[in-house]
Amino acid sequence: MSVTLLAGLGNPGAKYTGSRHNLGFVVVEALAAAEGLSWQREPRFDAEVARWNVRPGETRWLVKPQTFMNESGRALRRFLDFHKLPIESLAVAYDDLTIDAGRVKLSVTGSAGGHNGVASLLAQLGNGFVRYRLGIGNTRPPDMDLADYVLGKFSLSEKKLLDSQLPFFVEGARLLFTSSPAEAMNRLNRRDRNEPEQA
Repeated sequence: MSVTLLAGLGNPGAKYTGSRHNLGFVVVEALAAAEGLSWQREPRFDAEVARWNVRPGETRWLVKPQTFMNESGRALRRFLDFHKLPIESLAVAYDDLTIDAGRVKLSVTGSAGGHNGVASLLAQLGNGFVRYRLGIGNTRPPDMDLADYVLGKFSLSEKKLLDSQLPFFVEGARLLFTSSPAEAMNRLNRRDRNEPEQA
């Protein structure tokens, strides 16, 4: 079963634009732009939604919860219930500091790993959704709080690397809609396909 809905996690508002924690937003926004999709605010879901009619009678969705990260699961629970979609049809793109910047990893099980957005999803939905984990690395100084790090802006070198990898992130997101999670995992988790370009 391929994915029907891809949600990008992040925090709404200009204050958080460009932060490490908003990388999920960046990827779904880039995919929407590549496909010429427009975003609509949907108050009933507390989310921004882009509808993607890939072919007649076949709809895919991109979603950005506007609940703030800690309540992401609430918005996605409403969306899935309204459209009567199973949890297996959902993929979630989000930042992961346990993965080197510029790399990605796909998985379908596991704990929240300290990520508050994923913790909210697990609380609201349980396990079973596809996790599209976008590496941001962990280069924070020893005395920096973890929350300050993920809510901070990318450094210039990090931004350059991630900008160069954005087409790869988008290609991976598109792959989720056209392949089974197992097939997508096999392709995206291979190290040679996941090698950041050299600056």
